[in-house]
Amino acid sequence: MPKRHLPRCISSEPRWRSTGRYTRAELPAASRTWLLDDGSLTVRLIGLGMGEFRVQRLYQGWQLPLLSECKLLGVSPRQQALVREVGLMVADKTVVFARSVFPIASLTGDLTHLRYLQNKSLGAILFKHPGMRRSPFELARIEGASDYLPAALHQGTPAWGRRSRFVIGGRSLMVSEVFLEGFTPWESALPVHRAQRGKVSAAIVPPSQ
Repeated sequence: MPKRHLPRCISSEPRWRSTGRYTRAELPAASRTWLLDDGSLTVRLIGLGMGEFRVQRLYQGWQLPLLSECKLLGVSPRQQALVREVGLMVADKTVVFARSVFPIASLTGDLTHLRYLQNKSLGAILFKHPGMRRSPFELARIEGASDYLPAALHQGTPAWGRRSRFVIGGRSLMVSEVFLEGFTPWESALPVHRAQRGKVSAAIVPPSQ
């Protein structure tokens, strides 16, 4: 696994697009079922019953976000943010790579503790916040050797990635998730549904492309 506290150079960003920009052939119904599920991914992975779920922190530090991340969050490209990268693991296999970006202005008040997540699940915390809103997903098809992924997570086939912006009490943060080869999609909604306060709000982020 990559060493912690060493920022990676991401030279080429994925081509993030709003879901409406994908044809049915590019994004078939079977893929839409799980890829656009706006509930807690942590709950979904645990609900699959494929093995013990845990989070492994790969990197956390202050740096300038990527340009498209600044645009999504509405912050200046010169404003540093706390970037956290983790692997979501099931049965000791990394099945999802997740990257979170926290603007410094968002890490205040009851969100200050997000600086100290260690190996805790961010999603498990976000979905408990009353009034939490989540923007519509943007999707990208990411090459297996893309430098958006840590080198240790490179694979021989492309992967689906998605990202969205969370808003809690007027403060924003971004989460992207890349579903790796070891990921097992679900075919339909699982018995455990997301909290109603985690509903998508289409008013937060309009399609950017």
